[in-house]
Parts: sequence; C-alpha cells; structure tokens
Amino acid sequence: MTADPRRPAPLSWLLTACLLLSGAEAGAQQLANRGGASAPAAPGAVDPLLGTRSPLRKDWIGLRSLPADTPILVMAGHADSQGIGGAGTSGAAVAAGAAPMYPGITDEHYWNLVIAHAVATLGQQRGLNIRFHRPPVRTIIDGDAPGTNWSEGRAHAAAGGYALEIHFDAWGPSGVGSGLIPPLHTAFSTIDEQLAQEFGAFPMTFRDRLGGPKRGIALLEVGKLEGRLEASLRDPRTRPRTVQQIASRIVAAIERGLGRPTGRPNVADRPDLRPQRGGERSARPAQGRSASSGDG
Repeated sequence: MTADPRRPAPLSWLLTACLLLSGAEAGAQQLANRGGASAPAAPGAVDPLLGTRSPLRKDWIGLRSLPADTPILVMAGHADSQGIGGAGTSGAAVAAGAAPMYPGITDEHYWNLVIAHAVATLGQQRGLNIRFHRPPVRTIIDGDAPGTNWSEGRAHAAAGGYALEIHFDAWGPSGVGSGLIPPLHTAFSTIDEQLAQEFGAFPMTFRDRLGGPKRGIALLEVGKLEGRLEASLRDPRTRPRTVQQIASRIVAAIERGLGRPTGRPNVADRPDLRPQRGGERSARPAQGRSASSGDG
C-alpha cells in the first residue's frame, strides 16, 4: 500500500520505530539532570553527538524571564510543506542512495516528528505545560492557513506561550550546524538563552529574518543531518538512546529557562501527574494539531 503523502501518518509509527521513553525515564533524567547550565561551548565547536555548532556570531541575549507554567508548543519542522518547496533536507544518507525513513516525506521531517513528539512526551512526564501540534495534512500551500505551523505558532506566541519548532540543518556545505534561531516578536527570553547555550545560536537576522521567527516561533536546528548524528538515528541499535539524549537536552534547557529543577516531574503544578489508584502516575496525552515553519 502506498502512503498518501498529503496526510500525516499515525503517531504509532513514531513510537514503534523508536521505543521512546517508556521505561527509559531514569536514563533520560540522568542525561539532563546537570544541576544547571554549564558554560556554553564556543561557536563552531564540535559536539560529540550533534556535530558542529553554528559558527555564526550570536548578536542577542535572552534575559526576559518567563513563568514556570508558561505553555510550550512544540512542532515538527516542515510538517505542512511536504511535496512542495520547503520540504526539508533529504539528509546525507538519502542523498547517497539510502532509502528514505518513511515514504512520501523527507528524512528531515521524519526526524523532526520523532524528536518533537519525544520532547512533548518527556516534558509532560516532567510536569511541563507542553503540547505537540500537528497539521491536519502534510501539504498546505498557504503558510498562514489555519492549522499550519505558522498560524498555530503565531497565535500561541501572541497569547504569551513559547512556540518551538524542531529542525535538522542541511547536510554538507549548505548546512551551518546546530543552534537556535530566536523568535523576533518580543524581547528574547531565558528559554531562548538556555537553548542557545545547549545547542548554539544563529544571529537574529539569519537569512533576512525567517518566516517562523517573524511570527514568534523559535527554530531549533538540532544538527546537520549527516555523519554520526544521522547514523546514530538511523541505526535501530542506537536510535532509542540517541532520541532520548536529544529530547532530554531540549527539555532540560526549557526547564532551566523556566527556572525549574531539571529532570523531575513537578507534581504540585500538574494535577494529572499526581498519584492515581495503585500509586501510578499518568500524563495527559498531547493535544492539538502539530505544526511546521517551512523555513529551513
């Protein structure tokens, strides 16, 4: 059966493919519980997993504090631009002849979905007010139409929330590296700053101010889709741990930006995480549609 390239695939394929976060919370906590942010690596430094950080000059500082219960919207880049311009990078493996991870979508979008869903899942487990948005279809010509990443992210940011779109940068010389492209709708926040310390940063006017940041959406380039990072994601033996590592680093940076302890659910802030019958906790599943900028 051929997949319909216009419609999103069920989220079950993400969970089946990556075996995410069920029973792995202890390991994820260990990776993220660093007791606060360490000194950021220099621009252009090489991260053992993510590869080269953006070498571009960071010309902004995130000082605006946010309430600990700030609503977070996490989205998968290019989720509404498949099959048209701005669909995302193929990745080095596909460019070299490997089969795409999923028919009808770019490999970047595939991994954007995997990481965005993992971030929302882990963030909920830790008590963040976070949800994952997904467009109703994969191809929407008008980027500002209802349900797109731009429209959902802009509305969320305008209402005081933090909108974050996950991306992987282009492979080869076209890509820059990992880093945050900050939102431009208001003063830069402490979440922006912590994500930049963890992953690197791009100038605020990168590519003449991209459409997502102009609408209040932060774009996080996890890394160039090549080399060790891409191989670790594609290899079924290393995929679960790699996804957990990336999601944990993103969630921990958000927690630090909100002034929250890293790595533990804040049960007092989230009634749905309080002990249920039998002493178990259950997190409310992510609600709402998913989003993407199509900016790169």
